[in-house]
Amino acid sequence: MNSFPTSSPQVVVITGASAGVGRATAHRFARAGWCIGLIARDRDALEAVKREVEELGASAVVAAADVADADAVFAAADLVENTFGRIDVWINDAMVTVFSPVWDMTPAEFRRVTEVTYLGFVHGTMAALRHMRPFNRGKIIQIGSALAYRGIPLQSAYCGSKHAIRGFTDSLRTELIHDRSNISLTMMELPAVNTPQFDWARTHMPRQPRPVAPVVEPEVIARAVFDAVQHPRREYWIGLSTLKVILGNVVLPSFLDRYLAKVAFEAQETKVPVVADRRDNLMDPVHPLHRTRGRFGDEAAEKALVVAGPIARVAPIVLGGVLLFATGVLAAAAAGKVGRTRPSGARLR
Repeated sequence: MNSFPTSSPQVVVITGASAGVGRATAHRFARAGWCIGLIARDRDALEAVKREVEELGASAVVAAADVADADAVFAAADLVENTFGRIDVWINDAMVTVFSPVWDMTPAEFRRVTEVTYLGFVHGTMAALRHMRPFNRGKIIQIGSALAYRGIPLQSAYCGSKHAIRGFTDSLRTELIHDRSNISLTMMELPAVNTPQFDWARTHMPRQPRPVAPVVEPEVIARAVFDAVQHPRREYWIGLSTLKVILGNVVLPSFLDRYLAKVAFEAQETKVPVVADRRDNLMDPVHPLHRTRGRFGDEAAEKALVVAGPIARVAPIVLGGVLLFATGVLAAAAAGKVGRTRPSGARLR
């Protein structure tokens, strides 16, 4: 096993770094003095993020790459290591989506969402492992979603990709455990976030897309990701809505099927019609729209509950046990009362 460089500062690589959660995360690590590898398709947007990082006192290197291209991702990882001498943390965040019923989408659209949103994570993870396994250390963060547990209408390709990321990560985790690796894997399951994706995602709906309320700002996620790097856990759930969606789907999946069918169409559309010349970023970047926050700041929260997934899963189990015990006690008390008031000579049938 090679000796891992011990010089500081530490180095983080962020895919999808040109906007939204990725851009906010770059800012958070820059404030902590990390060196940052920035990966996304739009070089000009990445150069702008690099300038922001440098203004915060950190260093960054730009690697313009489409995460659907495995060779480009591997080359980007090599560039970061050659520049800074190491890769301590890799954060997979790049994504695209299409707002549409399944029957209005094309196979090419499904393929593209899957190649970026799922295979992009696979490629990034493989690149990270190439640079971490020789030193038997490192941290990989997968930016997931509550939709990795519960699919919703109008985003079937995205939900399918997020489900796939969770399955892939779980499989890899078992392999690392078998290999007695010190590389950690963390899934971050997100709520709706106020990012530019709703301005540039492809849509086949008549009105402009929007996040399903409640919404948080990208900086909320960035802080949670930074904290997760300091305190790695198997999984983090961000936002009370994420807890409700994941746990609710475990307990009442059929109810959620009908509830989402009723409310989630309108909840993902504004009242503003889609213009005929609307550009989207499914195949190519939309440069003018690159920024950290989207246009829903008037309703986006600056804070959110963050809990480790395993701890959150324990809560309903404990609650269920308490309710079961209480039900048993009440039933026993009722039976005792009936026994005490039964007339002499009466028998149970």
